[in-house]
Amino acid sequence: MIDVEIDADRSIRTVTIDRPEARNALTVEALEALETAIDDADEAVIYLRGNGPAFCAGADLTAVSGLDGDRERAVEFARLGQRVARAIEDSPAVVVAGIDGPARGGGLEFALACDVRVGTPDSTYGEPGVTFGLFGAWGGTVRLPRVIGEGDALEFALSGRAVDAEEARRMGLISRIEAEPRTVAEEIAANASDTLTVLKRRIRDDSERATQERLEAQAFGDLVESHADDIDALLE
Repeated sequence: MIDVEIDADRSIRTVTIDRPEARNALTVEALEALETAIDDADEAVIYLRGNGPAFCAGADLTAVSGLDGDRERAVEFARLGQRVARAIEDSPAVVVAGIDGPARGGGLEFALACDVRVGTPDSTYGEPGVTFGLFGAWGGTVRLPRVIGEGDALEFALSGRAVDAEEARRMGLISRIEAEPRTVAEEIAANASDTLTVLKRRIRDDSERATQERLEAQAFGDLVESHADDIDALLE
């Protein structure tokens, strides 16, 4: 489900979301395993990737449907995803997302939590939840406007459309397009690890995230409650 491979020579931990049959969609168990893989790292760089033709499709719809329209359970689910995103963002390691294929919903939100996002020419990006009455609630409404600006964030999120790698780079969703994104993680790992930690901490300085995430999770809970039948219909 979540595989970890450590390259001690380069001080890189590769964390792979390994559910290719489900486009690497994340269940509660996968979220918890991902959080552990991030928290346990003592390497200078974490390289986050997906196995197979997708980076990550976001939340497993079966898990969302299993909330049964219960608002409090939905808020709890959102808070779990936010906690994993915070683990990525707050890790002392520099976290590099290597994105190949689709990054959707929560998958895109976890990429936004990474310090560096590198896409292959075949990578695509989208927040499709709005098309069935939801939205990504793993910190996306906090990070998306900070990464790409409010105007692009509003159009991108409200339309539910997907963008290719070139447009994602123009918007600032990714910083580079590389056939082998891991090479960027290796470039970063070649630098002094203590300097990497200090630079990340200073650039990431943030004081209002917690309040915004709480409101985001509550809004997600409201929508899961009101769109429970629509979510179930997606699985039929």
